[in-house]
Amino acid sequence: MFTLGPVKVQPPLFLAPMAGVTDRDFRLIVRRIGGVGVVAMEFVSSRAIVGGHPKVGDLMYFSSEERPLSIQIYGADVDTMARAAEVVQELGADICDINMGCPANKVLKGCAGAALMADLPLAEKMIAEVEKRLDIPLTVKFRIGLRDQETTYLELGRICEANGVAAVALHARSAKQMFRGEADWSTIARLKQEVSIPVIGNGDINEPDDALRMLSETGCNGVMIGRAATRNPWIFRQIEVRLSAGELQEPSLEERRQLILGHFHMVAERENERFALHKLRKFTGWYTHGLPHGRKLRQKINQLPDVKSFLVAVEEFFDHLEAQAA
Repeated sequence: MFTLGPVKVQPPLFLAPMAGVTDRDFRLIVRRIGGVGVVAMEFVSSRAIVGGHPKVGDLMYFSSEERPLSIQIYGADVDTMARAAEVVQELGADICDINMGCPANKVLKGCAGAALMADLPLAEKMIAEVEKRLDIPLTVKFRIGLRDQETTYLELGRICEANGVAAVALHARSAKQMFRGEADWSTIARLKQEVSIPVIGNGDINEPDDALRMLSETGCNGVMIGRAATRNPWIFRQIEVRLSAGELQEPSLEERRQLILGHFHMVAERENERFALHKLRKFTGWYTHGLPHGRKLRQKINQLPDVKSFLVAVEEFFDHLEAQAA
């Protein structure tokens, strides 16, 4: 366990902010399974927050069950970011996080996300002004640099420490790498040696024991998990068990059925037909990863015209698996 101001992080495991993924439904699913210390919202544009974009209010809604919760904001204008941070605090978030690591072109073109790693004076102004406006802990997430040969993560880490940031999270890849290649965990270890504030490691946690290995090899204070949680939302609970030297257990078929159908019914109730179908197809691709006949289900759902038939197909899929297991 460690603390970020008044926030206790126990266990030291973080659900990474992921656009189109870490909405309220998915955050609640992960929280209810257990084992996660902090969950993060999808990143939100500071300009949209300050401008009162109609979709932002719904996007930033969260329930007390999700706590502790972090809201990540991004942008290139110092004052707009600071005002957005004030809104985050007013909403009652436990932690405000600045995105300085997003490698998406549309974010980089706006001089936000990982682009700020190439403009450290602007990054420092932003961090200092945002921190000044907040009473809740401020964290900053970044990568090793824009390119492998242009690493600025150590300098940015020192800037964060000098300006009152409570913790930093490092995705151990460059922005140019996106999610390709291997994460260089040695950079997490170097950052941990460079700063005294907590360092959260991120990148290539694919299996529960990867998290234990990252903690051991790098000395980081916590581990942040993104894509692996979409394939295995139980990963946090499994890591927590392994941290206490317990036996690793895979979720039962019935647990998988309840989680997947429970999630899909939440999506169906909340979203319009077209968006719900898109989201259900995306999550089915992740959730059926490694399951027998999962490929057949993924092929089948691409032909289905509506959410109702989609849910029936998933029910039948699990009925078939359970009949085979009987």
